[in-house]
Amino acid sequence: MKLAYWPGCVSRGFTPELHGSMAKVAPLLDLDLVELDRANCCGAGVIAEHNQELADTLNARTFAMAQAVDGAAGMMNICSTCQGAQSECQQRLDASPDYRATVNEHLKAEGLQYERGGSWWNKNLLWILVEEIGLDKLRDKVVRPLEGLRVGPFYGCYIVRPTSRLGYEHHPDRGRYLHMVIEALGATPVDYAGAHKCCGFPVITMNRTTSLRQAGRHMADAIDAGADCVVTPCPLCHLNLDMQQPEAAKFVERDLGIPVLHLPQMLGMAFGLEPKDLGMTRHVVSTNDVIAKVRELATA
Repeated sequence: MKLAYWPGCVSRGFTPELHGSMAKVAPLLDLDLVELDRANCCGAGVIAEHNQELADTLNARTFAMAQAVDGAAGMMNICSTCQGAQSECQQRLDASPDYRATVNEHLKAEGLQYERGGSWWNKNLLWILVEEIGLDKLRDKVVRPLEGLRVGPFYGCYIVRPTSRLGYEHHPDRGRYLHMVIEALGATPVDYAGAHKCCGFPVITMNRTTSLRQAGRHMADAIDAGADCVVTPCPLCHLNLDMQQPEAAKFVERDLGIPVLHLPQMLGMAFGLEPKDLGMTRHVVSTNDVIAKVRELATA
């Protein structure tokens, strides 16, 4: 399947292991990714707070670039925050021909134009795994089943609400997709209180205590539920849950130390790729225990 690919800015900056692991996994999923290397930041909802038309123009620019990729079935992102911000923008653009024309006027200088909806879509990797590839095909690609690995899914907030903006009327199970993918790879999904809650990252610059306390509580809940690791489809969540985890531990006054994986890294392990090639040595919280357990299970 050929797709216009928007990796987002965080995966190419703060979390290059996500960008790299996606590049390794894509061919194994039969995905032909055409990277939109001239596309811009989605704004993460921040720009829209100050200038909504600017934010919508930036995202319409990315959509127009994606629509110009010949033969692409749609556009793929690997960031839940991008999905949320872009879905909000697309909803506004599609609802008003006049507003869409105003935004497209800003794009004329680059020869770009966003065309409303139709069969074109923008989906996070998680949605593509279930809706476009399918769980049966995903299971067929597993060469190293993750049986015995207990994984806590962390959706974050941007990919699960508001449901009216994120296509839940057509795909009501999207709030369980991460559970379903974990099971398809042979691992055991672990339910815990914070799986669908905000990681705290959006408020870290305004209220660091609240942000890190949220992240710490979620990771503590996952540990208490018996998870070996957590997996997320959002690099911004990964920043708060992995990079900030040593600091978050101080705010919940307990030891944490639970590894947090990017979704493509979990896929890559099940597909037989080496952890080093997936960037799993780059995390703040060591993934060595997860790597050792997967290897031990594979040997057994």
